[in-house]
Amino acid sequence: MDVLKSLATDNGRKMILLVMDGLGGLPGPEGKTELEAALKPNMDALAQESELGLLDMVDVGITPGSGPGHLSLFGYDPLEYSIGRGILEAMGVGALVGPGDICARGNFCTRDGDIITDRRAGRIATEKSALVVQKLAASIKEVEGARVAFYPGKEHRFVVVFSGEGLSEDVSDADPQLEGVPMRPARPTAPGGERMARVANAFIDRVGLVLQAESPANACLLRGFSSAPDIPLMPDLYRIKPVAVATYPMYKGLAKLVGMSVADAGETLEHLFETVGRIYDEYDYFYVHVKYTDSRGEDGDFEGKKKVVETVDALLPRLLRLSPDVLVITGDHSTPSLMSGHSWHPVPFLLKSDYARRGDSASFGESQCRVGAGGRIDGRKLIGLMLAHARRLEKFGA
Repeated sequence: MDVLKSLATDNGRKMILLVMDGLGGLPGPEGKTELEAALKPNMDALAQESELGLLDMVDVGITPGSGPGHLSLFGYDPLEYSIGRGILEAMGVGALVGPGDICARGNFCTRDGDIITDRRAGRIATEKSALVVQKLAASIKEVEGARVAFYPGKEHRFVVVFSGEGLSEDVSDADPQLEGVPMRPARPTAPGGERMARVANAFIDRVGLVLQAESPANACLLRGFSSAPDIPLMPDLYRIKPVAVATYPMYKGLAKLVGMSVADAGETLEHLFETVGRIYDEYDYFYVHVKYTDSRGEDGDFEGKKKVVETVDALLPRLLRLSPDVLVITGDHSTPSLMSGHSWHPVPFLLKSDYARRGDSASFGESQCRVGAGGRIDGRKLIGLMLAHARRLEKFGA
């Protein structure tokens, strides 16, 4: 990062990073991954003019969360810069977070006795979720002496901000990460986390009491307890003017934390791609985030994830018409529908520029990326590769 900062120069050339969340997959019934099975003529044609490769987002064998995966794409070592999901979601929804406050990402869930039967409460509609948040906000103002503030999110998600003395981010997630198993309470992970664990577990109990007559959202899970971090900003590091084009709060929040502006990108994939064209003259680095590849993968929906790839491919010409100096298509982690969750598998990437070593790939997919000219590299090296292809790095040394 320090080397890139010393070499970075602003020449006005433009870069687009298209992140299809959870893009990587595993072979399905016909021996192809979702990306390989998708009908995507635009991506496949682009692959023939691009460098293809694979990214390890954290390290070999490590399954990344969305936060670490994105930090890696932006050039940060996720082992050095650990940012909790709670603060990302909080920033994304515009929550007020003060010194010492602790944020958590909440999931509404369905609970039968002590058993979690659905971690996402059927992915309830955003509008219904917001009404549940209103009900909670009217009923719960304080827990165990800690003040509580609620913020609605997308679908089953919400944000809670805890304020008070003696709170800490040193607590485990209160989420079993599986269905059909008992609830997992928050536990301290370091000395000083005991009070926060008590507050979190008392909060979950209170939510369950308030929502006991609701369906399907009759309880909640909490993840990513975190406060605001101290992190260097992308404009200062790379001499770029970056913007995030995303619809989900967490990704907007992460973009804000690393110094990006956040565009109003609407709610649909069409709006997402239209937004890039609308603001293209104002910025030189565009982070464009597509969520639904990950959502369908987590649902175990092979066909659904494949169709999202096909939808994005149909919209891709809107980016190509802008003629960016560098275009990268990749993901922040792999979410094989075969596993219905994140995995440790390296993530495919495609890089198009005037300086790409082209001609060795016939299509965009994991098998082609495995032997592509881009090789297999650390995810955090991608930003340097993009800057180099945009001719935005000076020579190193004499």
